[in-house]
Amino acid sequence: MFESSLILIVLVVLLAWTFDFINGFHDTANAIATSVSTKALPPRIAVLLAAFMNFFGAMVFTGVAKTIGGSIADPLNLEHGMYIVTAALISGITWNLITWYYGIPSSSSHALIGSLAGAVIAAVGFNAVNYKGFFTIVEALLLSPIIAFLMGFMVMSLIRFVFKNTHPGKLNRRFRLLQIFTAAFQAFSHGTNDAQKSMGIITFALVAGGIQSNIEVPLWVKVSCALAMALGTSIGGWKIIKTVGSKIIKLEPSSGFAADFSSALIIIIATFLKLPVSTTHVISSSIMGVGSAKRFSAVKWGTAEKMVMAWIITLPITIIFAAVIYWIMAHFLKLT
Repeated sequence: MFESSLILIVLVVLLAWTFDFINGFHDTANAIATSVSTKALPPRIAVLLAAFMNFFGAMVFTGVAKTIGGSIADPLNLEHGMYIVTAALISGITWNLITWYYGIPSSSSHALIGSLAGAVIAAVGFNAVNYKGFFTIVEALLLSPIIAFLMGFMVMSLIRFVFKNTHPGKLNRRFRLLQIFTAAFQAFSHGTNDAQKSMGIITFALVAGGIQSNIEVPLWVKVSCALAMALGTSIGGWKIIKTVGSKIIKLEPSSGFAADFSSALIIIIATFLKLPVSTTHVISSSIMGVGSAKRFSAVKWGTAEKMVMAWIITLPITIIFAAVIYWIMAHFLKLT
């Protein structure tokens, strides 16, 4: 019995690391797309900077991990908790790979939250979900892009007002330099929020498997998840960089700075509030807000509509994915 539990723990940890690794190259674009698009940073340097800052950010905070680990369901009171987490991670990884392959900047956060809820429902029933915690998380996921859009709009409007008499060439040189710092801030904020989601899942599994009795994140979990995301980030997600960096609006250094600063600020505030948000949603929405401040027609709304559709369908699809995966596991493993 102990050996099978240990094998399951190892499997969950490996899957969580895989999710973090994929999240790294899936969401790398979010942190560096604007700086690459405006040529503020060469792609290779941008990716390495993002990898380092992602790792650093992931080591600093644990509040979001605790939210993921205990707000959707109580791991202490879940039968077959290890299998639930396994199904959730397989579902989240599958959806991330599908959206990465097609270059769709969908949300890893939505995928993970939806998958965990779907697996819990399939295993124990609807009553096992902590709906207050679940809807608090979903509320943050839904409100953060709206706030990011408004923030991007306001920051870009302020820049346009303050520098209205500045020569465009001089303005671009200034903001191209500033973008190096906002790209680093962006990657740091991404690490503070996104890497913690896998930390929370592993901690959830450790509690469900009886390895520990609380949702405090062990040091080895923090370090390993931070490394997995940093390694994934170092590979980069060039398909999504192209979508985020050029297919929403035509970015200039000033607009890239505004988008990076706005989205990083929203993400870091969410981290302080211990709320998981979608870095993809926040960054893409801030870019749309920045474009709207310049000219509403500057935003390529066709691309935006496809992205919004992906955002909308991710939660229900991953809930179904995870439920089906759990039912298949339950059938073959004779879980009761």
